[in-house]
Amino acid sequence: MPAAIQDRPTAQAGKTPLVVRLLVLATFVVILNETLMINAIPRLMESMHVTEQAAQWVSTAFMLTMAAVIPVTGWFLQRVTTRQGYAIAMGVFLAGTAISAAAPSFTILLLGRIVQAAGTAVMMPLLMTTLMTVVPEQDRGRVMGNVTLAISVAPALGPAISGVILQLGSWRLLFVAVLPIAGAVTYFGLRHLDNIGEPQVSTLDWASAVMATLGFGGLVYGLSLFGEGESNLGPSIGIVIAGAATIAFFVLRQLKLQRTGAPLMDLRTLTHRTFALALALMCIAFLAMMGSMILLPLYLQNLRGLTPLQTGLLLMPGGLAMGLLGPTVGRLYDRLGSRPLVLPGSIGIVLSLAGFTQVSMTMPYWQVLALHALLMVSLAATFTPIFTLGMGALPPNMYPHGSSILGTLQQVAAALGTALVVTVMSARTSQLVADGTTAALAQLSGMKLAFVIATALAAATIVVAALLPSRTTTSGEVTAH
Repeated sequence: MPAAIQDRPTAQAGKTPLVVRLLVLATFVVILNETLMINAIPRLMESMHVTEQAAQWVSTAFMLTMAAVIPVTGWFLQRVTTRQGYAIAMGVFLAGTAISAAAPSFTILLLGRIVQAAGTAVMMPLLMTTLMTVVPEQDRGRVMGNVTLAISVAPALGPAISGVILQLGSWRLLFVAVLPIAGAVTYFGLRHLDNIGEPQVSTLDWASAVMATLGFGGLVYGLSLFGEGESNLGPSIGIVIAGAATIAFFVLRQLKLQRTGAPLMDLRTLTHRTFALALALMCIAFLAMMGSMILLPLYLQNLRGLTPLQTGLLLMPGGLAMGLLGPTVGRLYDRLGSRPLVLPGSIGIVLSLAGFTQVSMTMPYWQVLALHALLMVSLAATFTPIFTLGMGALPPNMYPHGSSILGTLQQVAAALGTALVVTVMSARTSQLVADGTTAALAQLSGMKLAFVIATALAAATIVVAALLPSRTTTSGEVTAH
């Protein structure tokens, strides 16, 4: 999104601008697809004659593409108008959805998912940057709350919606159902969307783009391999080290390019203390959330015998509570600042994860639902304030870079959380099975240990939350202090 925004329209106090509402709707539709395929894995294995590991790639490839594309969005959104950015993102997403729906082979389906994800990767930074540009500071919490509704309810609804659609027929229906909705959203958006600010002409540093794609993409790919058994351990570690080394070279290049004023990802955003703290808190919370999102379906389906649809319905109230609380949390942030929300939210995350360390073969389902709802509500109390506070600490010309860094590290944290819990659970399970424990009890013990690790990590959010200011003193806090 443009950095030159002197002509930006200011939103009427208390009203969400139409441009933001349209972008929230479009973002909801595209993000829904991130978790839409989770329930379709068994159907896909049968239809396409692929292994479970291969079928999981319909989700892994999506996350991988997001991690590879998001670093370039800061540069891209500065070069194009709002309407151009929206048209390209939704056009690419629609093309990916159509390819996936008609895919004659698994390879073409994967290609479709990659194209879908490339469109999705542009929508979140476009929405965030536009919101920060057109919404006055005193209203940002409320509007960001509506954004939270879209980005948290969509992944929560994905498995449940796909469970219902899969009762009606083939996995292709998942894409066929999305196509007309995304098409209508695209058409309506282009009819009513206004351009915000002026694009800036800047050259793309191709070396940085390649390093970002290989570095962040490689890191997420390497982490995703950790869950595929001990035979992949050597290659996984090698790819993670190579990805991290490439990111180190990428960082050095950005620091050099900052002197000429044309970095792909402006790391000066990290000199703003509030943004850096908000980023750290978001990463740790996201890591803990993704870990639990992987473990709970495994527990409910593998150990308790629930169907994917039953699992989706049991976990849906928590996701809905998180989304529906978003606007309320946003209004409270505008009135009270971040501290009264983020501190209790961080404590709630730790308590809910600590509760999950006690899972058993007989834990009542209402208890699972209550702990999951507590986790989701606590995340709602945390995410809206830290997004608003962190982005608000940056000067306007850094909004595109800030949203790009947030989006990229969110994907890395998601992959790290998934890899961590799966690796811990698998290692513990294998060890106990080798000692003669039954497979079910060994897996349960592995899950408990993974939840213990997630709880310990989440405890760090309380420390970071205590360091955050309640508000940004000005829009664009100057430097670390």
